[in-house]
Amino acid sequence: MTAKGRPVLITGGAGFIGANLADRLAREGHSVLVYDALRRPGVQANLEWLRDRHAGRIIPVIADICEAGELGRAVGEAGAVFHLAAQVAVTTSLEDPAEDFRTNLQGTTLLLEAVRRAREDLPLVFASTNKVYGNLADLALRLEDNAYRPEAQEIRLNGIGEDRPLEFHTPYGCSKGAADQYVLDYARSFGIPTAVFRMSCIYGPRQMGTEDQGWVAHFLIRALQGKPVSVFGDGCQVRDILFVDDAVGAYVAAWRNIGRVRGSAFNLGGGPSNAVSLRQVLQHIGTLLGSPVQVQHGDWRAGDQRYYVSDTRLATRALGLRPPTPWQDGLAALADWLRGQNHGPTAAVTPSHPAEALP
Repeated sequence: MTAKGRPVLITGGAGFIGANLADRLAREGHSVLVYDALRRPGVQANLEWLRDRHAGRIIPVIADICEAGELGRAVGEAGAVFHLAAQVAVTTSLEDPAEDFRTNLQGTTLLLEAVRRAREDLPLVFASTNKVYGNLADLALRLEDNAYRPEAQEIRLNGIGEDRPLEFHTPYGCSKGAADQYVLDYARSFGIPTAVFRMSCIYGPRQMGTEDQGWVAHFLIRALQGKPVSVFGDGCQVRDILFVDDAVGAYVAAWRNIGRVRGSAFNLGGGPSNAVSLRQVLQHIGTLLGSPVQVQHGDWRAGDQRYYVSDTRLATRALGLRPPTPWQDGLAALADWLRGQNHGPTAAVTPSHPAEALP
């Protein structure tokens, strides 16, 4: 792994995963171009945190992913590219599909073209999503201990593999799925060393979770403030949650091994050992905080998967990944960090729907 004396470019570098990745690379001695429009709440604080920790190694580029001139200049300086800039919420994509398309697909193709013009040996690692597999409605599931589990033993043991047919649902699924395929095709068509991670739910410090995205942190923030948590559907939907340090390790490993894994897509998540339902996470948060979490329910949302767990065997073998952080340990670490950010108790609020305490 080498940037040949050039800085590493991270688009969306002030976001949750981007900031953690930038921190790791700067600690390893790399200069980092943090390319970000700074539109998402909290990312300005992430950028200031990075600059305070790594004076001289963090180079901010405040620009939109579709600003072709700025993007081309940043790519021209870079020795490697991590592409994390995105519109990240299914709900937002349904409200404004055109903006979702512009950010996720147009922005990605502009970046790929900038890479092709700069140097065709410039490595690029892309953050895709498990939503490329659709809502997985064909999976036969059974409800066990407040969690949906697949009836098929192979999936139950290992999760969803990369051989799962692609099926794009919602504008977000379409834009990210199409970008995923463009990134892979630029390896085929132009020889650019690219790799794709189809990510499950990543969580950890520096995540400013909201109701629409970053649900693990959002649940904890609301619970720490003594506010009810909104759950859409019955709360028994299952995700394999992955601590951010493990995700960052996978991205660095992909760059380190890009010559061997170029043109590959990997499912990246916590795997079966970290597969938990929303209800189970909320119950554990209640245990961590010493009181039950108040919950208010809403209807299922478009494109929501009742079950998604990554089969991580391919990524683990190809990239030499270590076992992921147990979800209970990661949740405790995130709670500690959030307490340090003054996400403490506030005055009680009146929910818009009746709330219940999870058992």
